Amino acid sequence: MTQGFRSSSVPIAGMPYSPPPNFSWVEPSKLAGLAMPRMPAHYQYLLDNGINHLVCLCERKPPNHDTCPALTLHHIKIHDFCAPTFDQIHRFLTIVEEANAKGEGVAVHCMHGHGRTGTMLACYLVKMRKISGIDAINEIRRIRSGSIETSEQEKTVVQFYQQIK
Repeated sequence: MTQGFRSSSVPIAGMPYSPPPNFSWVEPSKLAGLAMPRMPAHYQYLLDNGINHLVCLCERKPPNHDTCPALTLHHIKIHDFCAPTFDQIHRFLTIVEEANAKGEGVAVHCMHGHGRTGTMLACYLVKMRKISGIDAINEIRRIRSGSIETSEQEKTVVQFYQQIK
């Protein structure tokens, strides 16, 4: 094994070392999006990559989340294919800001990491990069193909931009 390189097949707690499905950074070391993690190795991957907080946007918490007690789970329930409320967006952004202020990374997920996840990530870009809702939607779709699935979700990002500008 080459120095500084970690093989993706190194076992952790008897499981292969693997990223969760649809994982990607939106802001390296600060914020990532993903589909629902299911295996203990997914949670360990998050921790090993500086993510200390996992925000679940599904109606139910992800399976096996309790196998990694060092990872703090935040649960913001949003129905599938729906958009978050402004209160839910502000709660999410507060979690990210507080974690990042302590040097801790955050990952956010819904079932497949597209609709609800993409909407929250776009709202993050609106606030942090001070870009329009349309620009944020386009950027998230560039980074994470298939993101922001419904017109209601698109409308929420645009309205969030109008609310905070």
